[in-house]
Amino acid sequence: MTEDRLPLAELLAKAGDGDFLRSVAEAVLQMLMEADVEGVIGAGRYERTGERLNWRNGFRERTLDTRLGPMQLRIPKLRQGSYFPPFLDPRKISEKARVAVIQEAWIGGVSTRRVDDLVQAMGLTGISKSTVSKLCKDIDERVSAFLDRPLAGEWPYLWLDATYLRQGEGGRVVSVAAIIAVACDAEGRRQIVGLHIGPSEAETFWATFLKGLVRRGLRGVKLVVSDAHEGLKAAAARVLGATWQRCRVHWMRNALAHVPKGQQTMVAAALR
Repeated sequence: MTEDRLPLAELLAKAGDGDFLRSVAEAVLQMLMEADVEGVIGAGRYERTGERLNWRNGFRERTLDTRLGPMQLRIPKLRQGSYFPPFLDPRKISEKARVAVIQEAWIGGVSTRRVDDLVQAMGLTGISKSTVSKLCKDIDERVSAFLDRPLAGEWPYLWLDATYLRQGEGGRVVSVAAIIAVACDAEGRRQIVGLHIGPSEAETFWATFLKGLVRRGLRGVKLVVSDAHEGLKAAAARVLGATWQRCRVHWMRNALAHVPKGQQTMVAAALR
């Protein structure tokens, strides 16, 4: 399950918007720590109960180095004993599981059981339905604010790509296309300007996606770079009226697909 989601995280990370991804990751990990420490204490923040076992005593700052960059976490302190989140122990959890928790909580088809399985893989004791709901709501709000932000200025270059994910829908698992748009502004800075999930890469889907970018202020596009998907090419020409160029990475992958595995290394070197 985790492996199915990682290509999207890698695609986002490579696109250059590490600050956004890092802020979302920080918020999710902070929320998971709060839920975990409530279980250790036996009570929520400011809650009066006879089942309380301990009390909070402020926070201590901790920097967590990740592929998304350093994350600043506030680890809860206790009056009696100490608390240390298990997912910060490199011997207990890989970074892939942390990223997978965030993706599972945002990509459609999320369930308490699926998030709970990933949280337990991080070394935590589990997560309640209310915490899953709160976590998903917080991520949705952050993602929506980022993806709906106005786009100002000229964006001469636009890269379009898609990856396929498995998503729960109506009690069954279906394949959906996660499409992403990365643009370069006039000063040479790359940003993720759009991300959407839909049933396929049909022309109508790409056209709707691109029209949404234009409404948000995307203008001045001179070159669109993508794979040779006909629906994508037609939508880009109709909506943006820009020149199209085939992505060299996709071209090489397609070319090597027709080469026997034993000769792919040699052919790839020749192509480069």
